[in-house]
Amino acid sequence: MGKEHRLAERRQGIIVALAQAGQLSVIELSNRFGVSEVTIRQDLQALSDQGMLLRTRGGALSIDAMPEFSFDVRQQQQAAKKMRIGQAAAQLVATGDTIILDASTTAQAIVPFIKKLPELTVITNSLRVATNLLDTPHIQVFLPGGGLRRASISLVGRPQTQLFDEMHIHTGFFGARGLTAEEGLTDVNLNEVAMKRAMVECCRRVVGVVDARKWGHVATATFAPLDRIDVIIADTDAPAKLAKQVQAHQIQIILV
Repeated sequence: MGKEHRLAERRQGIIVALAQAGQLSVIELSNRFGVSEVTIRQDLQALSDQGMLLRTRGGALSIDAMPEFSFDVRQQQQAAKKMRIGQAAAQLVATGDTIILDASTTAQAIVPFIKKLPELTVITNSLRVATNLLDTPHIQVFLPGGGLRRASISLVGRPQTQLFDEMHIHTGFFGARGLTAEEGLTDVNLNEVAMKRAMVECCRRVVGVVDARKWGHVATATFAPLDRIDVIIADTDAPAKLAKQVQAHQIQIILV
């Protein structure tokens, strides 16, 4: 078997392995294919240049991992866990607060539990959140502007930052497509990421609401590094090892 054939076979094997696992480290791939870590890094870079995978720090992510479903489909996934996370998140909100809810389905799960507060201000880029608060005239709702993204029923891109500058925002609640100790909270759509970054920057306290499926995964871009996160709320299936790594950054972990 020629060198070029072995090279092509190994790289095809890497793509298959990532498709099965979702994400693998350089060390794992090196052990699996019996070649040096330097060789694996060269393979990953070449495959990344071809758009066959997404490079991460210390490994790679399958481009087919965690496909983005519609909002309604995602809302049905892990519904019971998201409800528990939403209830726990609502306990961090007090009467009179100004909060941010992003357009994630997990942040949406917070809405039923904050409606009972007699006074609240909510800033959200989620049209679904805004609609679900129509029956609560005691809750002020502000939309930051932006372009319509139909997949998430949200406003994305560059927000009207004057809105953020004029308000003292206590807490922001953010869902994510991925969470790791290296990349923090990540998401797939760059316009969505741009909106999330702007909202994160104006919050006194940043809370990630991330079910266990997202832990250990890396999406396209980071919107909140670990040093910007104060609390992460997840279900009890969150991996213990990663939870300890996150806690080492002085982040409170709440498992429900």
